[in-house]
Amino acid sequence: MSVENTTRKEERGDLYCPYEHRNVKKPNSDIRSLANLVKSSLGSGILAIPLAFSHSGWGLGIVGTIIISIICTHCVHIFVSSSYTCCVIERQPSMSYAETCHAAFANGPKGVRPYASAARAFAFLALLCTYLGVCCIFTVLIAESIKQLLDTYVQSFVLSTEYYCLILLVPLCILVQIKHLKFLAPLSLLANIFLIATFVICLYFIFEAKLDIKDKKVIGTWQEFPAFLSTVIFAMEGIGVVMPVENNMKKPQHFLGCPSVLVIAMGLVTVLYTVLGVFGYLRYGDVLRGTITLNLPMNHWLAICAKSFIALSIFLTYPLHFYVVIDIITNTVIKPYVKDQYVNIAGIATRAAIVIGCGGVAMALPLLEQIINIVGALFYSILGLIIPGIIDTVCKWDNLGKSKWILWKNILIVLFGLTCAISGTMVTVFDIIRILGEKTE
Repeated sequence: MSVENTTRKEERGDLYCPYEHRNVKKPNSDIRSLANLVKSSLGSGILAIPLAFSHSGWGLGIVGTIIISIICTHCVHIFVSSSYTCCVIERQPSMSYAETCHAAFANGPKGVRPYASAARAFAFLALLCTYLGVCCIFTVLIAESIKQLLDTYVQSFVLSTEYYCLILLVPLCILVQIKHLKFLAPLSLLANIFLIATFVICLYFIFEAKLDIKDKKVIGTWQEFPAFLSTVIFAMEGIGVVMPVENNMKKPQHFLGCPSVLVIAMGLVTVLYTVLGVFGYLRYGDVLRGTITLNLPMNHWLAICAKSFIALSIFLTYPLHFYVVIDIITNTVIKPYVKDQYVNIAGIATRAAIVIGCGGVAMALPLLEQIINIVGALFYSILGLIIPGIIDTVCKWDNLGKSKWILWKNILIVLFGLTCAISGTMVTVFDIIRILGEKTE
Protein backbone atom coordinates (compact mmCIF):
# COMPACT_ATOMS: atom_id res chain seq x y z
CA MET A 1 0.00 0.00 0.00
CA SER A 2 1.03 3.67 -0.14
CA VAL A 3 3.14 5.28 2.60
CA GLU A 4 0.05 7.04 3.97
CA ASN A 5 -1.90 3.79 4.22
CA THR A 6 1.09 1.86 5.50
CA THR A 7 1.21 4.29 8.40
CA ARG A 8 -2.49 3.75 8.99
CA LYS A 9 -1.88 0.02 8.98
CA GLU A 10 0.94 0.35 11.52
CA GLU A 11 -1.18 2.55 13.73
CA ARG A 12 -4.11 0.20 13.98
CA GLY A 13 -3.13 -3.08 12.30
CA ASP A 14 -1.99 -4.69 15.55
CA LEU A 15 -5.22 -3.68 17.22
CA TYR A 16 -7.52 -5.08 14.58
CA CYS A 17 -7.62 -8.74 13.59
CA PRO A 18 -10.31 -9.41 10.96
CA TYR A 19 -10.66 -13.04 12.06
CA GLU A 20 -11.67 -12.00 15.58
CA HIS A 21 -14.49 -9.80 14.28
CA ARG A 22 -16.13 -12.23 11.88
CA ASN A 23 -19.66 -13.20 12.78
CA VAL A 24 -20.56 -16.11 10.52
CA LYS A 25 -23.96 -17.63 11.26
CA LYS A 26 -23.10 -21.09 10.00
CA PRO A 27 -19.27 -21.42 9.89
CA ASN A 28 -17.58 -24.36 8.19
CA SER A 29 -14.95 -26.60 9.75
CA ASP A 30 -11.58 -27.17 8.06
CA ILE A 31 -12.83 -30.48 6.65
CA ARG A 32 -15.95 -28.94 5.15
CA SER A 33 -13.95 -26.03 3.76
CA LEU A 34 -11.46 -28.49 2.25
CA ALA A 35 -14.35 -30.41 0.65
CA ASN A 36 -15.78 -27.23 -0.86
CA LEU A 37 -12.38 -26.05 -2.10
CA VAL A 38 -11.48 -29.42 -3.61
CA LYS A 39 -14.87 -29.62 -5.27
CA SER A 40 -14.49 -26.13 -6.74
CA SER A 41 -11.26 -27.20 -8.49
CA LEU A 42 -11.95 -30.92 -8.84
CA GLY A 43 -15.05 -30.90 -10.99
CA SER A 44 -15.75 -31.76 -14.59
CA GLY A 45 -12.28 -30.44 -15.40
CA ILE A 46 -10.52 -33.57 -14.19
CA LEU A 47 -12.30 -35.68 -16.80
CA ALA A 48 -11.30 -33.24 -19.54
CA ILE A 49 -7.62 -33.41 -18.57
CA PRO A 50 -6.82 -36.46 -20.77
CA LEU A 51 -8.06 -34.45 -23.76
CA ALA A 52 -5.71 -31.63 -22.72
CA PHE A 53 -2.80 -34.10 -22.67
CA SER A 54 -3.72 -35.20 -26.19
CA HIS A 55 -3.08 -31.60 -27.26
CA SER A 56 0.22 -31.19 -25.40
CA GLY A 57 1.68 -34.68 -25.42
CA TRP A 58 2.17 -36.69 -22.24
CA GLY A 59 5.64 -35.36 -21.40
CA LEU A 60 4.85 -31.68 -21.79
CA GLY A 61 1.48 -32.31 -20.18
CA ILE A 62 3.05 -33.53 -16.92
CA VAL A 63 5.43 -30.58 -16.68
CA GLY A 64 2.79 -28.08 -17.78
CA THR A 65 0.17 -29.31 -15.31
CA ILE A 66 2.56 -29.09 -12.35
CA ILE A 67 3.73 -25.59 -13.34
CA ILE A 68 0.18 -24.31 -13.89
CA SER A 69 -0.87 -25.81 -10.54
CA ILE A 70 1.94 -23.96 -8.76
CA ILE A 71 1.04 -20.70 -10.49
CA CYS A 72 -2.69 -21.05 -9.74
CA THR A 73 -2.03 -21.92 -6.09
CA HIS A 74 0.33 -18.98 -5.74
CA CYS A 75 -2.26 -16.63 -7.27
CA VAL A 76 -4.90 -17.80 -4.80
CA HIS A 77 -2.41 -17.33 -1.95
CA ILE A 78 -1.45 -13.77 -2.89
CA PHE A 79 -5.07 -12.78 -3.45
CA VAL A 80 -6.26 -14.09 -0.07
CA SER A 81 -3.24 -12.44 1.57
CA SER A 82 -4.08 -9.15 -0.18
CA SER A 83 -7.68 -9.47 0.99
CA TYR A 84 -6.50 -9.84 4.59
CA THR A 85 -4.33 -6.74 4.25
CA CYS A 86 -7.28 -4.78 2.89
CA CYS A 87 -9.46 -6.01 5.78
CA VAL A 88 -6.92 -4.72 8.29
CA ILE A 89 -6.72 -1.29 6.67
CA GLU A 90 -10.47 -0.94 6.16
CA ARG A 91 -11.24 -2.52 9.56
CA GLN A 92 -13.57 -5.02 7.93
CA PRO A 93 -13.95 -8.62 9.17
CA SER A 94 -14.06 -10.04 5.63
CA MET A 95 -14.20 -9.02 1.99
CA SER A 96 -15.46 -10.64 -1.16
CA TYR A 97 -13.41 -10.96 -4.34
CA ALA A 98 -14.73 -7.71 -5.82
CA GLU A 99 -14.55 -5.82 -2.51
CA THR A 100 -10.88 -6.78 -2.24
CA CYS A 101 -10.21 -5.36 -5.71
CA HIS A 102 -11.96 -2.10 -4.75
CA ALA A 103 -10.16 -1.78 -1.40
CA ALA A 104 -6.74 -2.53 -2.94
CA PHE A 105 -7.13 0.27 -5.49
CA ALA A 106 -8.80 2.68 -3.03
CA ASN A 107 -5.88 2.35 -0.59
CA GLY A 108 -3.14 1.91 -3.16
CA PRO A 109 -0.88 4.45 -4.88
CA LYS A 110 -2.56 7.79 -5.61
CA GLY A 111 -2.46 7.16 -9.35
CA VAL A 112 -4.78 4.13 -9.15
CA ARG A 113 -7.24 5.32 -6.50
CA PRO A 114 -9.68 6.94 -8.99
CA TYR A 115 -10.07 3.50 -10.61
CA ALA A 116 -11.27 1.72 -7.46
CA SER A 117 -14.92 1.62 -8.55
CA ALA A 118 -13.92 0.46 -12.03
CA ALA A 119 -11.79 -2.32 -10.50
CA ARG A 120 -14.75 -3.55 -8.46
CA ALA A 121 -17.09 -3.43 -11.47
CA PHE A 122 -14.56 -5.33 -13.61
CA ALA A 123 -14.14 -7.97 -10.91
CA PHE A 124 -17.93 -8.39 -10.68
CA LEU A 125 -18.16 -8.78 -14.45
CA ALA A 126 -15.29 -11.29 -14.56
CA LEU A 127 -16.86 -13.38 -11.79
CA LEU A 128 -20.28 -13.34 -13.42
CA CYS A 129 -19.01 -14.30 -16.87
CA THR A 130 -16.76 -17.04 -15.47
CA TYR A 131 -19.31 -18.81 -13.34
CA LEU A 132 -22.17 -18.33 -15.76
CA GLY A 133 -19.91 -20.07 -18.26
CA VAL A 134 -19.23 -22.86 -15.76
CA CYS A 135 -22.98 -23.34 -15.25
CA CYS A 136 -23.41 -23.61 -19.04
CA ILE A 137 -20.66 -26.24 -19.17
CA PHE A 138 -22.24 -28.24 -16.36
CA THR A 139 -25.61 -28.19 -18.11
CA VAL A 140 -24.11 -29.55 -21.34
CA LEU A 141 -22.01 -32.17 -19.54
CA ILE A 142 -24.94 -33.55 -17.54
CA ALA A 143 -27.14 -33.55 -20.66
CA GLU A 144 -24.56 -35.39 -22.78
CA SER A 145 -23.98 -38.03 -20.09
CA ILE A 146 -27.72 -38.68 -19.75
CA LYS A 147 -28.19 -38.71 -23.51
CA GLN A 148 -25.43 -41.27 -24.04
CA LEU A 149 -26.98 -43.60 -21.48
CA LEU A 150 -30.56 -43.30 -22.72
CA ASP A 151 -29.60 -43.50 -26.40
CA THR A 152 -27.98 -46.87 -25.71
CA TYR A 153 -30.52 -48.47 -23.42
CA VAL A 154 -33.77 -46.70 -24.34
CA GLN A 155 -33.44 -46.58 -28.10
CA SER A 156 -37.12 -45.89 -28.64
CA PHE A 157 -36.64 -42.55 -26.85
CA VAL A 158 -33.97 -40.56 -28.71
CA LEU A 159 -33.61 -36.84 -28.09
CA SER A 160 -30.92 -34.31 -28.95
CA THR A 161 -28.61 -32.82 -26.32
CA GLU A 162 -30.59 -29.57 -26.49
CA TYR A 163 -33.77 -31.28 -25.27
CA TYR A 164 -31.95 -32.85 -22.34
CA CYS A 165 -30.64 -29.39 -21.41
CA LEU A 166 -34.24 -28.19 -21.42
CA ILE A 167 -35.44 -31.05 -19.20
CA LEU A 168 -32.63 -30.38 -16.70
CA LEU A 169 -33.83 -26.84 -16.03
CA VAL A 170 -36.57 -27.97 -13.62
CA PRO A 171 -34.39 -29.95 -11.13
CA LEU A 172 -31.61 -27.36 -11.38
CA CYS A 173 -34.01 -24.51 -10.59
CA ILE A 174 -35.06 -26.39 -7.44
CA LEU A 175 -31.49 -27.28 -6.37
CA VAL A 176 -30.12 -23.72 -6.58
CA GLN A 177 -32.64 -22.50 -4.00
CA ILE A 178 -30.22 -23.72 -1.28
CA LYS A 179 -28.84 -20.48 0.17
CA HIS A 180 -26.10 -21.32 2.69
CA LEU A 181 -22.66 -22.80 2.01
CA LYS A 182 -23.03 -24.90 5.17
CA PHE A 183 -25.89 -26.80 3.55
CA LEU A 184 -23.96 -27.12 0.29
CA ALA A 185 -21.03 -28.83 2.05
CA PRO A 186 -22.80 -32.22 2.36
CA LEU A 187 -23.71 -32.04 -1.33
CA SER A 188 -20.08 -31.25 -2.14
CA LEU A 189 -18.93 -34.21 -0.07
CA LEU A 190 -21.39 -36.52 -1.84
CA ALA A 191 -20.34 -35.09 -5.20
CA ASN A 192 -16.69 -35.75 -4.31
CA ILE A 193 -17.55 -39.38 -3.52
CA PHE A 194 -19.26 -39.79 -6.89
CA LEU A 195 -16.33 -38.09 -8.63
CA ILE A 196 -13.74 -40.27 -6.90
CA ALA A 197 -15.76 -43.37 -7.81
CA THR A 198 -15.83 -42.18 -11.43
CA PHE A 199 -12.08 -41.55 -11.25
CA VAL A 200 -11.43 -45.08 -9.97
CA ILE A 201 -13.64 -46.62 -12.66
CA CYS A 202 -11.84 -44.63 -15.36
CA LEU A 203 -8.52 -45.93 -14.03
CA TYR A 204 -9.92 -49.47 -14.17
CA PHE A 205 -10.70 -49.16 -17.88
CA ILE A 206 -7.40 -47.39 -18.53
CA PHE A 207 -5.33 -50.19 -16.97
CA GLU A 208 -7.46 -53.21 -17.98
CA ALA A 209 -5.11 -53.81 -20.91
CA LYS A 210 -1.48 -53.02 -21.66
CA LEU A 211 -0.88 -49.36 -22.49
CA ASP A 212 0.88 -48.56 -25.77
CA ILE A 213 3.21 -45.57 -25.48
CA LYS A 214 4.91 -45.93 -28.85
CA ASP A 215 2.32 -44.09 -30.92
CA LYS A 216 1.69 -41.38 -28.30
CA LYS A 217 3.43 -38.03 -28.66
CA VAL A 218 5.68 -36.73 -25.88
CA ILE A 219 5.33 -33.13 -27.01
CA GLY A 220 2.42 -31.88 -29.13
CA THR A 221 2.36 -29.19 -31.76
CA TRP A 222 2.47 -25.52 -30.80
CA GLN A 223 -0.87 -24.96 -32.55
CA GLU A 224 -2.58 -27.28 -30.06
CA PHE A 225 -0.83 -25.99 -26.94
CA PRO A 226 -3.32 -23.11 -26.30
CA ALA A 227 -6.09 -25.71 -26.04
CA PHE A 228 -4.03 -27.54 -23.39
CA LEU A 229 -3.52 -24.33 -21.40
CA SER A 230 -7.22 -23.45 -21.61
CA THR A 231 -8.40 -26.85 -20.37
CA VAL A 232 -5.88 -27.13 -17.52
CA ILE A 233 -6.56 -23.59 -16.29
CA PHE A 234 -10.29 -24.29 -16.42
CA ALA A 235 -9.76 -27.50 -14.46
CA MET A 236 -7.39 -26.02 -11.87
CA GLU A 237 -9.00 -22.68 -11.13
CA GLY A 238 -11.63 -22.22 -8.47
CA ILE A 239 -10.66 -18.76 -7.26
CA GLY A 240 -14.19 -17.39 -7.42
CA VAL A 241 -15.23 -19.85 -4.73
CA VAL A 242 -12.10 -19.24 -2.63
CA MET A 243 -13.24 -16.03 -0.91
CA PRO A 244 -16.69 -17.37 0.08
CA VAL A 245 -15.01 -20.53 1.42
CA GLU A 246 -12.34 -18.61 3.37
CA ASN A 247 -14.84 -16.04 4.66
CA ASN A 248 -17.11 -18.80 5.99
CA MET A 249 -14.42 -20.81 7.83
CA LYS A 250 -14.57 -21.34 11.57
CA LYS A 251 -10.76 -20.99 11.64
CA PRO A 252 -9.82 -18.91 8.56
CA GLN A 253 -6.18 -18.70 9.70
CA HIS A 254 -5.90 -22.36 8.63
CA PHE A 255 -6.62 -21.49 4.99
CA LEU A 256 -3.07 -20.28 4.19
CA GLY A 257 0.29 -21.61 5.30
CA CYS A 258 1.89 -25.03 5.04
CA PRO A 259 0.28 -27.40 5.61
CA SER A 260 -3.03 -25.61 5.07
CA VAL A 261 -6.44 -26.11 3.53
CA LEU A 262 -5.22 -24.49 0.30
CA VAL A 263 -1.98 -26.50 0.00
CA ILE A 264 -3.64 -29.83 0.78
CA ALA A 265 -6.50 -29.18 -1.64
CA MET A 266 -4.31 -28.10 -4.56
CA GLY A 267 -1.75 -30.86 -3.91
CA LEU A 268 -4.48 -33.50 -4.09
CA VAL A 269 -5.98 -31.92 -7.20
CA THR A 270 -2.60 -31.79 -8.98
CA VAL A 271 -1.82 -35.47 -8.31
CA LEU A 272 -5.23 -36.64 -9.52
CA TYR A 273 -5.08 -34.46 -12.65
CA THR A 274 -1.61 -35.62 -13.62
CA VAL A 275 -2.36 -39.32 -13.12
CA LEU A 276 -5.61 -39.31 -15.08
CA GLY A 277 -4.23 -36.99 -17.75
CA VAL A 278 -1.19 -39.10 -18.55
CA PHE A 279 -2.75 -42.54 -18.45
CA GLY A 280 -6.05 -41.43 -19.99
CA TYR A 281 -4.16 -40.12 -23.01
CA LEU A 282 -1.98 -43.23 -23.22
CA ARG A 283 -5.14 -45.40 -23.29
CA TYR A 284 -7.39 -43.49 -25.72
CA GLY A 285 -4.94 -41.29 -27.63
CA ASP A 286 -6.27 -38.67 -30.04
CA VAL A 287 -9.85 -40.03 -30.09
CA LEU A 288 -10.53 -38.57 -26.64
CA ARG A 289 -13.76 -36.61 -26.32
CA GLY A 290 -14.67 -33.58 -24.17
CA THR A 291 -14.72 -35.77 -21.05
CA ILE A 292 -13.11 -39.20 -20.72
CA THR A 293 -16.33 -40.82 -19.47
CA LEU A 294 -17.74 -40.37 -22.99
CA ASN A 295 -14.96 -42.69 -24.24
CA LEU A 296 -15.87 -45.53 -21.88
CA PRO A 297 -17.60 -48.56 -23.42
CA MET A 298 -21.38 -48.69 -23.19
CA ASN A 299 -21.62 -52.47 -22.73
CA HIS A 300 -20.09 -52.67 -19.25
CA TRP A 301 -21.94 -52.02 -16.01
CA LEU A 302 -18.99 -50.16 -14.48
CA ALA A 303 -18.96 -47.74 -17.41
CA ILE A 304 -22.67 -47.17 -16.92
CA CYS A 305 -22.00 -46.42 -13.25
CA ALA A 306 -19.23 -43.97 -14.16
CA LYS A 307 -21.44 -42.08 -16.61
CA SER A 308 -24.23 -41.96 -14.02
CA PHE A 309 -21.87 -40.91 -11.22
CA ILE A 310 -20.34 -38.04 -13.17
CA ALA A 311 -23.79 -36.73 -14.08
CA LEU A 312 -24.81 -36.85 -10.41
CA SER A 313 -21.51 -35.32 -9.27
CA ILE A 314 -21.78 -32.34 -11.61
CA PHE A 315 -25.47 -31.95 -10.77
CA LEU A 316 -24.64 -31.69 -7.05
CA THR A 317 -21.70 -29.34 -7.78
CA TYR A 318 -23.86 -26.94 -9.79
CA PRO A 319 -25.20 -24.95 -6.78
CA LEU A 320 -21.67 -24.43 -5.36
CA HIS A 321 -20.53 -22.59 -8.49
CA PHE A 322 -23.94 -20.98 -8.82
CA TYR A 323 -23.44 -19.54 -5.31
CA VAL A 324 -20.81 -17.14 -6.69
CA VAL A 325 -23.23 -15.77 -9.29
CA ILE A 326 -26.22 -15.34 -6.99
CA ASP A 327 -24.05 -13.84 -4.22
CA ILE A 328 -22.94 -11.07 -6.59
CA ILE A 329 -26.42 -10.36 -7.91
CA THR A 330 -27.99 -10.45 -4.43
CA ASN A 331 -25.53 -7.94 -2.96
CA THR A 332 -25.37 -5.59 -5.96
CA VAL A 333 -28.91 -5.69 -7.32
CA ILE A 334 -31.50 -7.38 -5.09
CA LYS A 335 -30.67 -6.02 -1.62
CA PRO A 336 -29.96 -2.40 -2.67
CA TYR A 337 -32.97 -2.02 -4.98
CA VAL A 338 -35.65 -4.44 -3.73
CA LYS A 339 -37.79 -3.79 -0.66
CA ASP A 340 -37.10 -6.08 2.29
CA GLN A 341 -40.46 -7.85 2.11
CA TYR A 342 -39.79 -8.85 -1.51
CA VAL A 343 -36.13 -9.91 -1.18
CA ASN A 344 -36.90 -13.63 -0.80
CA ILE A 345 -39.32 -13.70 -3.73
CA ALA A 346 -36.88 -11.74 -5.88
CA GLY A 347 -34.10 -14.13 -4.92
CA ILE A 348 -36.11 -17.21 -5.86
CA ALA A 349 -37.13 -15.70 -9.21
CA THR A 350 -33.60 -14.54 -9.97
CA ARG A 351 -32.10 -17.96 -9.26
CA ALA A 352 -34.58 -19.61 -11.61
CA ALA A 353 -34.02 -16.97 -14.30
CA ILE A 354 -30.23 -17.46 -14.23
CA VAL A 355 -30.55 -21.24 -14.52
CA ILE A 356 -32.90 -20.83 -17.48
CA GLY A 357 -30.51 -18.35 -19.11
CA CYS A 358 -27.55 -20.71 -18.74
CA GLY A 359 -29.69 -23.53 -20.12
CA GLY A 360 -30.55 -21.37 -23.12
CA VAL A 361 -26.88 -20.77 -23.89
CA ALA A 362 -26.16 -24.50 -23.49
CA MET A 363 -28.95 -25.35 -25.93
CA ALA A 364 -27.75 -22.74 -28.44
CA LEU A 365 -24.12 -23.95 -28.33
CA PRO A 366 -23.86 -27.52 -26.99
CA LEU A 367 -20.12 -27.83 -27.79
CA LEU A 368 -18.60 -29.08 -24.54
CA GLU A 369 -14.90 -28.96 -25.43
CA GLN A 370 -15.14 -25.51 -27.00
CA ILE A 371 -17.10 -23.96 -24.12
CA ILE A 372 -14.55 -25.36 -21.66
CA ASN A 373 -11.73 -23.82 -23.67
CA ILE A 374 -13.43 -20.42 -23.90
CA VAL A 375 -14.17 -20.25 -20.17
CA GLY A 376 -10.70 -21.49 -19.25
CA ALA A 377 -8.78 -19.32 -21.70
CA LEU A 378 -10.62 -16.04 -21.35
CA PHE A 379 -12.52 -15.89 -18.08
CA TYR A 380 -10.39 -18.00 -15.72
CA SER A 381 -7.17 -16.43 -17.01
CA ILE A 382 -8.55 -12.99 -16.10
CA LEU A 383 -10.05 -14.08 -12.79
CA GLY A 384 -7.34 -16.43 -11.54
CA LEU A 385 -4.12 -15.02 -13.02
CA ILE A 386 -4.34 -11.44 -14.28
CA ILE A 387 -6.40 -9.86 -11.47
CA PRO A 388 -4.46 -11.50 -8.57
CA GLY A 389 -1.17 -10.40 -10.12
CA ILE A 390 -2.37 -6.80 -10.40
CA ILE A 391 -3.95 -6.68 -6.92
CA ASP A 392 -0.82 -8.09 -5.24
CA THR A 393 1.30 -5.45 -6.99
CA VAL A 394 -1.01 -2.61 -5.92
CA CYS A 395 -1.12 -3.83 -2.31
CA LYS A 396 2.67 -4.13 -2.07
CA TRP A 397 3.56 -1.08 -4.18
CA ASP A 398 5.71 0.49 -1.44
CA ASN A 399 7.43 -2.76 -0.55
CA LEU A 400 8.10 -4.77 -3.71
CA GLY A 401 11.14 -6.55 -2.31
CA LYS A 402 14.78 -6.52 -3.29
CA SER A 403 15.24 -5.29 -6.88
CA LYS A 404 11.42 -5.13 -7.01
CA TRP A 405 11.24 -8.90 -7.54
CA ILE A 406 7.56 -8.97 -6.57
CA LEU A 407 6.79 -6.53 -9.39
CA TRP A 408 8.68 -8.59 -11.98
CA LYS A 409 7.12 -11.82 -10.73
CA ASN A 410 3.63 -10.38 -11.00
CA ILE A 411 4.36 -8.95 -14.46
CA LEU A 412 5.26 -12.47 -15.59
CA ILE A 413 2.02 -13.83 -14.10
CA VAL A 414 -0.07 -11.16 -15.85
CA LEU A 415 1.74 -11.74 -19.17
CA PHE A 416 1.18 -15.48 -18.82
CA GLY A 417 -2.52 -14.84 -18.17
CA LEU A 418 -2.80 -12.54 -21.19
CA THR A 419 -1.04 -15.08 -23.42
CA CYS A 420 -3.41 -17.84 -22.30
CA ALA A 421 -6.46 -15.62 -22.74
CA ILE A 422 -5.60 -14.34 -26.23
CA SER A 423 -4.18 -17.52 -27.77
CA GLY A 424 -6.78 -19.86 -26.25
CA THR A 425 -9.72 -17.66 -27.22
CA MET A 426 -8.53 -17.21 -30.81
CA VAL A 427 -7.94 -20.92 -31.35
CA THR A 428 -11.31 -21.85 -29.84
CA VAL A 429 -13.29 -19.23 -31.77
CA PHE A 430 -11.83 -20.46 -35.06
CA ASP A 431 -12.64 -24.03 -33.99
CA ILE A 432 -16.27 -23.10 -33.25
CA ILE A 433 -16.59 -21.35 -36.61
CA ARG A 434 -15.24 -24.45 -38.36
CA ILE A 435 -17.65 -26.80 -36.54
CA LEU A 436 -20.68 -24.62 -37.17
CA GLY A 437 -19.65 -24.27 -40.80
CA GLU A 438 -19.47 -28.06 -41.20
CA LYS A 439 -22.96 -28.41 -39.69
CA THR A 440 -24.50 -25.99 -42.18
CA GLU A 441 -22.93 -27.66 -45.22
